Amino acid sequence: MSEQAMTSPNKHPQGPVLVVGSGLAGWSLVREFRKLDAETPVLMVTADAGDFYAKPALSNAFAQNKQPEQLVTTPAERMVSNLGVTLLQRTRVESIDVQAQEISTSKGTFGYRQLVLATGAQAIRLPLQGDAAEAVLSVNSLEDYAAFRAQLMPQARVLIMGAGLIGCEFANDLALGGYAVQVVDPNAAPLAALLPEAASVQLRQALSDLGVRWHWQTTVKAVHKQGDAYAVELSNGQIQTVDLVLSAVGLRADTALAQRAGLDVERGVLVNAQLKTSADHVYALGDNTQYASASAGGVSRTLPYVMPIMAAAKALAQTLAGKATDVVFPLMPVAVKTPALPLVVAAPAPDVAGEWQAREQGIWQFISNTHVRGFVLSGKQTARRAEQSKCVAI
Repeated sequence: MSEQAMTSPNKHPQGPVLVVGSGLAGWSLVREFRKLDAETPVLMVTADAGDFYAKPALSNAFAQNKQPEQLVTTPAERMVSNLGVTLLQRTRVESIDVQAQEISTSKGTFGYRQLVLATGAQAIRLPLQGDAAEAVLSVNSLEDYAAFRAQLMPQARVLIMGAGLIGCEFANDLALGGYAVQVVDPNAAPLAALLPEAASVQLRQALSDLGVRWHWQTTVKAVHKQGDAYAVELSNGQIQTVDLVLSAVGLRADTALAQRAGLDVERGVLVNAQLKTSADHVYALGDNTQYASASAGGVSRTLPYVMPIMAAAKALAQTLAGKATDVVFPLMPVAVKTPALPLVVAAPAPDVAGEWQAREQGIWQFISNTHVRGFVLSGKQTARRAEQSKCVAI
């Protein structure tokens, strides 16, 4: 029996496409859908103001001295006008009734023709000891950025937890902005999970040259108040006195709403190739989603980057408009915003066995059974992104 035949009848065939979440995934989907269907009502429900901005810009805004409002690309009011949607701002979605095809919110109950979950991801918060553990900040939204910026005094001493992609971007940005930056990480080098060792060494040196101090193979154990500052106790016994502590240890898919609705969830909301969840008429995309189309070793994956969102939005828009479409993810290199050492990373799939090999200065390829499965470019070699992409066997 086909999937379409197994789908239950739509209880609200004239109802709206209802999108939960106004981040890049939600707005990108609506934009793509409106290219195909200008008539079907679209209702977007968001916990914030609904302004359109690029979340990656949060990690390189301090050196440019940008105020929060300057990061907004398009205000919510203009998005509503341009795309012809109804927007419920600062509205909490409390539950989903997948049988009745309704959501309950802090502003009432709404039916849907199709429901799309674009709830994104939340910053991971590690358990910490100390009377100032709650003072540790994360920056995962415009509101977070505004709060962090409000506390960041000129030449402040900032300790960053995590030397991954976001941690390194913040370290570079804050150091360029004139702040004294320290980074703590349990690994032995920055971006250890993404880069070949030689590229990681280059990045570490480039950021060190900006004044970034590193604390490797240790973690933050406790944060204590010390007058107007904080005493940060590391697991190796060292204590660092700083003015602010920023956690950048990663993101976790926001699946709480989906779980309460009884949808299948693992590391993210599980979806098939057409981005349908385990419930009829309910779809998902973005950082909250675990894609069957991005499986590695038979296990579906989350894809917390911009390019996967754009590919998913285009495919799902087609499906919502009546043309069932599988999402196909192309090679999606990631540009790391560390101007001290620009990087482009096309990581191999997690299940691919192989090794990194240096090809030229600033070019590494991941080789598996004589095939190129990924690459890393640094410095001026990042201009060869298109050329290297053609070498990769998908």
